[in-house]
Amino acid sequence: MPTPLSRSNASNTAAHRASEGHLIVCAAFDGAMSLDITGPIQVFATANEVCAKQGLKPWYRTQLVSTQGEVIHTSSGLRLLADARLQTLKPPRNCTVLIPGGDGVDQARLDGALLDWLRRTEPKVLRMGSVCSGALVLASAGLLDGLQATTHWCRINELRARHPDIAVDSDRLHTFDADHSVYRHLFTSAGVTAGIDLALALVEADLGRATALAVARQLVMFMRRPGGQAQFSPLLSAETTQAPRLEKLLDWIPGQIGSDLGVEQLAAQACLPPRTLARVFQKELGTTPAKYVERVRVEAASALLGQQQASVATVARLCGFGHPENLRRSFHRHLAVSPQAFAERFGTR
Repeated sequence: MPTPLSRSNASNTAAHRASEGHLIVCAAFDGAMSLDITGPIQVFATANEVCAKQGLKPWYRTQLVSTQGEVIHTSSGLRLLADARLQTLKPPRNCTVLIPGGDGVDQARLDGALLDWLRRTEPKVLRMGSVCSGALVLASAGLLDGLQATTHWCRINELRARHPDIAVDSDRLHTFDADHSVYRHLFTSAGVTAGIDLALALVEADLGRATALAVARQLVMFMRRPGGQAQFSPLLSAETTQAPRLEKLLDWIPGQIGSDLGVEQLAAQACLPPRTLARVFQKELGTTPAKYVERVRVEAASALLGQQQASVATVARLCGFGHPENLRRSFHRHLAVSPQAFAERFGTR
């Protein structure tokens, strides 16, 4: 029987000693992105190293399975040798199946043998998920209908258009939730490195928060990001926008987050009428000025809380939220976690 997921480090340690561990199967194909495969697998391998330092047996076993031939030709040109062919694999119940993304997804989502295998295997394994555009493969198998899902930002619209029965969320790193009856079993993740965040979330569910944080430190990650976090920073959007009328305004906003940044103030700074400003924001950034400002403030607040140098009330004031309750509501909208919990779980100290 599979070991129940637990939040308790003590119970996880006891279960670890009594269990044979957990199998991770990556079902890859030609054209898969190499980091979608190696990133998560390295997380699980590092978790085993952390267990070894604690005098425990390795928890994870990993298996790379090919859907085509013995050699997997990734999109980067790196060639990987598969452990087995998909058709011969019969994974145990205590198993997580991961589907990577990459340019090869366009062929993989049409592979009838792969889709049939996923449909047959999904109810038999503990967990099944995707990395990056691998969500399109799970969607083509009909496994995501009626569920919330995400994928790489550049394929969000394609996922929505091809699969209208899926609740596509473009502002998430992953949909795994160890406390949810559905999303602890079937889940998706956003682009490329979000697969590492997903893998860390799985490690936390299996082995506890302390082990997941130890893995993140070993991999020299700045912090372990929550699944509800947006795929990329609004500050990155500012750097890459093709809207010349907004460029100076977007550069100006981060230095003014403690001030009043209402539409009137933003419009005056941009030398545009408020209605025109709103239209440009929607066209070029896909959001409203108010929502954009809120995301910039949340990012600034999360950086301060991660440093654990100021109280929640002080961070709320410095970042323009005013009252801590406003900060709390914004954090729940964007990160699905409270400011206090964020500081405790993802702080650097």
